[in-house]
Amino acid sequence: MTDPGPFQPPWLIKNTYVQTVLASSKIRALGKNPMADAGQEILFRTGNGARLQGFYSPQTAKKARGIVILLHGWEGSSQSTYILSTGRYLYNKGYAILRLNFRDHGETHYMNKGLFYATLLDEVFESVSQAAQLASDVPAFLIGFSMGGNFALRIARRCKSETIDNLLHVAAISPGLNPTTSTDAIDNDWLLKRYFMQKWRRSLRKKEALYPELYDFSEMWSLKTVREMTDWMVARYSDFTDTAEYFKRYELTEGALESIGVPTTMIISEDDPIIGIEDFHGLRLNDLTELIIHPVGGHNGFISRFPFSSWYEQKLFDIFEKKLLTF
Repeated sequence: MTDPGPFQPPWLIKNTYVQTVLASSKIRALGKNPMADAGQEILFRTGNGARLQGFYSPQTAKKARGIVILLHGWEGSSQSTYILSTGRYLYNKGYAILRLNFRDHGETHYMNKGLFYATLLDEVFESVSQAAQLASDVPAFLIGFSMGGNFALRIARRCKSETIDNLLHVAAISPGLNPTTSTDAIDNDWLLKRYFMQKWRRSLRKKEALYPELYDFSEMWSLKTVREMTDWMVARYSDFTDTAEYFKRYELTEGALESIGVPTTMIISEDDPIIGIEDFHGLRLNDLTELIIHPVGGHNGFISRFPFSSWYEQKLFDIFEKKLLTF
């Protein structure tokens, strides 16, 4: 067990956009990935009738040290580079890996008639609970990225009243706390706006083609911002009064995380182009929660050196190994 110390990237890759782009760059997914090779599709069925897809990579040669459940960000998937990279790193260290796809992410649009909303915590919590039981005799760890980090934090909070027996630690990398400010940040950055709008439109076209009797998104294609698209979607295909109510349902600012019920680590950078650092300075946290803030790192980045491994992979491995001593 070796703590990697503070994150100090080489100056050539220190820039926030370089870090953010490298986080999802396919370069980092090159090479052999025994974790992905061992992946087996699993479907989780939840109390609301939803089906969520996961890919489970058990350790085959020896007993797993633990099981790590990975939650991707908005419009990411179980195949996102940061998921594949983190999964490979921890799999090679002896952990079993479960990569979960949220509703309407990856190639799962056909599995549920209803649309994805970030408020669908119940089905994600139930799927994570079921995933942890795939290796119930070893500790479980949960890692969420960006929007997946928001889900991970809400799961950690829910564990105060509804436990997942073998869940030892939760980690949130660049977690979104305030969807209002994050949406504004995306819309105010031409490159980020273009990236997310393209991915969301592609996803909605898949859903519309599968369920033409339920959805007609044609009016959305001319909208110019993520906020305009969200307003349109919420008004026509949700039970929320408006976008403000929708965002408030999964906002995690100020005292929203005071009741976290399982040890939790949050890792964020001051230069994150999507997640506002001011929301973290205003948090009220309990003794179970550690907040790590770095000056640089971008969004889901923290890329440390060639071949672009990530600092948080080493940090979380060190945390998890220490937790194993208490199980």
